[in-house]
Amino acid sequence: MTDPKAIQPSELDQLPDRDPEETAEWQASLDAVTEAAGPHRAAYLMRRTLERAEGAGLALPKLLETDYVNSIPTAAEPGVPGDEAMEQRITAWNRWNAAAMVTRGSKYGVGGHIATFASAAWLYETGFNHFFKGKETDGSGDQLYIQGHASPGIYARAFLDGRLNESQLDNFRREAGGDGLPSYPHPRRLPWLWEFPTVSMGLGPLSAIYQARFNRYLANRGIKDTAGSHVWAFLGDGEMDEPESTAALALAAREELDNLTFVINCNLQRLDGPVRANFKIVQELEAQFRGAGWNVIKTLWGTAWDELFQLDTTGALVRRLRQVPDAQIQTYQTRDAAYIRQDFFGADPALVELAKLLSDDKILECFHFSRGGHEARKVYAAYRAAVEHKGAPTVILAQTVKGHTLGEGFASKNANHQMKKLTVDEFKNMRDLLELPIKDGDFVDGVVPYGHPGADSPEVRYLQERRAALGGPAPARRVHPVAPLPAPAEKAFASFDKGSGSQNVATTMAFVRLVKDLVRDKESGKRWVPIVPDEARTFGMESLFPSLGIYSPKGQTYEPVDRDQLMYYKEAKNGQILNEGITEAGSMADFIAASTSYATHGEAMIPFYIFYSMFGWQRTADQMWQLGDQLGRGFLIGATAGRTTLTGEGLQHADGHSPVIAATNPAALSYDPAFAYEVAAIVKDGLRRMYGEAAPGEDQNVFYYLTVYNEPMPQPAKPSVDGVDEGIVKGLYRFNTAESAGITPPANAPRIQLLGSGTAIHWALKAQQLLAEEWGVAADVWSATSWGELRRDALEADEALLRGEERVPFVRQALQGAEGPVLAVSDYMRQVPDQIAQWVEQDYSSLGADGFGLSDTREAARRHFGVDAESIVVAALAQLAKRGEVKATAVKEAREKYGL
Repeated sequence: MTDPKAIQPSELDQLPDRDPEETAEWQASLDAVTEAAGPHRAAYLMRRTLERAEGAGLALPKLLETDYVNSIPTAAEPGVPGDEAMEQRITAWNRWNAAAMVTRGSKYGVGGHIATFASAAWLYETGFNHFFKGKETDGSGDQLYIQGHASPGIYARAFLDGRLNESQLDNFRREAGGDGLPSYPHPRRLPWLWEFPTVSMGLGPLSAIYQARFNRYLANRGIKDTAGSHVWAFLGDGEMDEPESTAALALAAREELDNLTFVINCNLQRLDGPVRANFKIVQELEAQFRGAGWNVIKTLWGTAWDELFQLDTTGALVRRLRQVPDAQIQTYQTRDAAYIRQDFFGADPALVELAKLLSDDKILECFHFSRGGHEARKVYAAYRAAVEHKGAPTVILAQTVKGHTLGEGFASKNANHQMKKLTVDEFKNMRDLLELPIKDGDFVDGVVPYGHPGADSPEVRYLQERRAALGGPAPARRVHPVAPLPAPAEKAFASFDKGSGSQNVATTMAFVRLVKDLVRDKESGKRWVPIVPDEARTFGMESLFPSLGIYSPKGQTYEPVDRDQLMYYKEAKNGQILNEGITEAGSMADFIAASTSYATHGEAMIPFYIFYSMFGWQRTADQMWQLGDQLGRGFLIGATAGRTTLTGEGLQHADGHSPVIAATNPAALSYDPAFAYEVAAIVKDGLRRMYGEAAPGEDQNVFYYLTVYNEPMPQPAKPSVDGVDEGIVKGLYRFNTAESAGITPPANAPRIQLLGSGTAIHWALKAQQLLAEEWGVAADVWSATSWGELRRDALEADEALLRGEERVPFVRQALQGAEGPVLAVSDYMRQVPDQIAQWVEQDYSSLGADGFGLSDTREAARRHFGVDAESIVVAALAQLAKRGEVKATAVKEAREKYGL
């Protein structure tokens, strides 16, 4: 019997042992096997026992790693339907043209990548011929996230298919002429082909998970049956180092997204060298995905290895494969048979004997070429197992050789990611290896020719027939004709025009109230997708919980603790709200999937994602760029906005710069509304532009960024003067004059124009009073709803001028004739209002909250940054003093009076 003292505490179970004697017998058996047959045999038996327990559904911890062999035994592999020889020829043409395209472009110095597609060609070709569904059936098809560096291979296949021509291939990475191809998958640059931008590594896998999840969301809400759609994400093993790549693995498993497959091209190399030089990336990824609850399929070795595994009667080969680090596997791919015999087989006497049965050619075939990811049969078996697996997402770990078929100068070399061309001799060797009918005479003046078997060739007919059977071309992006969404009832917006009376209302609350009205709309209400990262109560959205429900594919399997309250926490399978927990990146991935549903599924959805403004652009600006790339539409709401408005939180929460970052994104329309009626007017116009009848020349493929505040303030009625609605949308209108504000300035009083955005307009209004009452200065107050849109319009006017067209920027039109200097103020750094400075004809200056935020009251913070009403007064007097319109001593007097 085993000594109980030998059992480590970590091995003890808190449950009582009902039969200690039986337990001891099992332990003694393990000890006996270890002593008699060695630790390797004991470990083998334990792994097989755990696998049997897992297969039987016993509640045991999962076995996180399996042997370094294929998950699907050769005997269990299904036959590949279709013509394998034909598919081999098609793949050969694609390999050739992908390499030719990049090489031909190298003379222009535009770069390109050859080695990635060379390693992954069969991973794509098998999918295109047998699995990837097109959009010509249900309009959705499968969603394909193509590895960015593999784009030349996808272009090569589109060329073979007749969707691209030689001129376009020759303009790879040269788009300015209008007939070029973008370097990577890019919907904005090639919108008929690419659906998803993926080259910002890490965003592809994250987006793929949330796309698969959103497909289920659409189905569970009754918007569209997406059961036929499968999401495929093609990734690199090096890419999995990005935090976003694995950030949502648990979500995919938790929600049982068996409509999702990751295909990770494990060529063991990243850009500069091995992914895991001293370790094994496949084993690491297997443990990570298994631990998260994914189905894992390893496709590592090709058929040439079958003989070796059959000869391995002791398990020494499998043990050795587990031991050898990835960098050494890479080295074997470049060394001769003698080296491999000594270094690999020489490590174990049993392997020495095994190697005696192998010819040098056999060893080189196995170690240089034979990988599971390079064989259609192996890849097909993995893909079929993936789509047939139910209850969990699948990851396929496919081992390949980076630079496969490109010759000894490329294969497995550390530098191959940066190698942009092959020599003519290397191309000729590649031609011979691929058995392509390209003649030496086709290389005119040393230029490698493109290869094509002919539009009516058996290869092209086969390719097109396979795609027709699967529902049309892929990848493909389609914007199906969708009727504009009817505009919501006017009363939803008009109710804000009268103001809030004596009630103080924050603009965040105004937005939430507007959405509550809009989601009730009979026509478009169900298309709203509210997204929030675990801050709904902060933003006053808890009232939406019971009415809309929080989306969960499991529904609500518990009784909520607040069930007896009016605003209880309600989850539902058809819930409308996506409450993502503490993940801004996940919420943005939700938003991207929803915002592009009009193209992906032919179903226009209206997402709004509300978040702490500090944690939006600063954290996820890369995804917001991805959103613009993908032509997404919707509303981003930066709540609790501003540097001085969120009391007590301090610099980590105080946003003083998000509009600056937003201004760098050409697809973002950034607004900083001051009043509730402005919020309503902007949302109304956004719905018209993105989902309704856009005006001629208006780009619908934009998204709106609105900053809203948590400071309750009086909400005035909309001024009843002409041009207010136009000014709100274009970015500037006069809110009042000194006279219309009830102020009677002295005759011939100096005048100044105060421009304020967001909450800052309230400080400007107070400054307006102080200037009149205490300094005899008349001030007009303007609401600058969008500094960014004013700048965009002015830039367009400048461009028109270069074309010989006379056009006056809107900001200059609006301020034309306004007396005195202009002083602009916002709750952001001065760079935000300074965006328009060069187009303002009057003397221009600005105030803002530059620097880091700090914890304090709103009043103290505003005084610290010099943006409160009194600081505005001093700055206004300084501007007027420069012009000689007030005494210079007035500035000093004001500073002393207000304690500045």
